[in-house]
Amino acid sequence: MRISGITPSGHTHLGNHLGAIQRWATDGGPDDLYFVSDLHAMTTTHNPGKLRGRTSEMLAILVAAGIPAERVFVQSDLSRELGALTWILECTCSYGEAARMIQFKEKGSGQPGVRLSLLTYPVLMAADILLQGAAEVPVGEDQNQHVELARALARRFNGTYGEVFTVPRPVLPPTGARVRDLSDPARKMSKSARDAAGVVFVLDEPDLIRRKVRRAITDGFTGVEYAPEERPGVANLLEILAGCRGERPADVAAEFSSYGALKEAVAEAVVETLRPIRERTLELLADPAELARIRKEGASRAAERGEHRLTSAMRLIGAGM
Repeated sequence: MRISGITPSGHTHLGNHLGAIQRWATDGGPDDLYFVSDLHAMTTTHNPGKLRGRTSEMLAILVAAGIPAERVFVQSDLSRELGALTWILECTCSYGEAARMIQFKEKGSGQPGVRLSLLTYPVLMAADILLQGAAEVPVGEDQNQHVELARALARRFNGTYGEVFTVPRPVLPPTGARVRDLSDPARKMSKSARDAAGVVFVLDEPDLIRRKVRRAITDGFTGVEYAPEERPGVANLLEILAGCRGERPADVAAEFSSYGALKEAVAEAVVETLRPIRERTLELLADPAELARIRKEGASRAAERGEHRLTSAMRLIGAGM
């Protein structure tokens, strides 16, 4: 069983969909789990109301994309279980292990008033994984170190107090579309981008998507060729189109002789790829009772899956009755 999380640090964009959500919906195993990691979005300054809204929106998008509702939950709905297990794991983790995390060094270096949660959230991430008994965690290189910490804590607890936790292993997810910012293909499309002109959001209106794609940066060359290093803007458009179609970018390039035709094809492919997801998401957001039901049932199932591990861990470490 695998577990994957997505943080509502901003609105869900095309890169999130083509790079992960689309794959989760089509290729995920029957036991795989997916959650909205809203607690991870609290490690830096945030707006509580916006975070709550983005969490609901992201949950709706995951379900609208085709991920079975029984495999989806919101992290904070397990705050009691995760809070208890995080404390147990913090009592198993050393300060040095937490302080060595690269993301803490990068995000906290030289910043005034760094929140303690930025140091400890990898332990919360370990609790996310270990509570559900995940055997595999698909992660990129930037999160691999955190999974290694989860492995170390699982082994240490099991060896010191008794066998409770599955020792997870990191796995590289299948290569998805590498979606770049349409205004600056040197950077990835980002939920937290200050300038949204180059970011296509899942809930963008079709006409807005078309305008953003038509304004995408290309280059001064002639002809359409897939050359990511030399022509990143054109390569980005080809990768987006290929991601929507399930094809290879180099094969798609052969269809076009002009940038205008390429942009029109990309715009329509993106609009049609996102259309059913956008429509279903808006339906769910317009029916708070249904979304609340999905969320409550997801939380109940997730809590039930982890209950025996948490109870055993607390008993073995000396807490509880």
